[in-house]
Amino acid sequence: MKKLKARWGITSNTQLLIICVVFAITGSASVWVAKPFLHWIRLDSLKEITEWWGPWIYWSLRILLIFPFYQVLLVLFGWLFGQFKFFWAFEKKMLKRLGLGALLP
Repeated sequence: MKKLKARWGITSNTQLLIICVVFAITGSASVWVAKPFLHWIRLDSLKEITEWWGPWIYWSLRILLIFPFYQVLLVLFGWLFGQFKFFWAFEKKMLKRLGLGALLP
């Protein structure tokens, strides 16, 4: 725990717990929020998609669509739990590693 706190630059166990909770909530929420969106763009009917493109394309598209939801929700939940500074820095670092740093303000 000490190494993780030092790596993330946090000082208390409470803050570490909050950060872990935010990561857990965000993962579940991004999949949950993406479901209505997938339905709206008619990507939720696996049978139709697999007939046209196969399951590999369906799951690849689904994961690609969930990714942006995760990014937005991570910062949102971080803000709601009072950890915006940590999650905004985390988000910027992640997007820079993915080569999307130019999208940031």
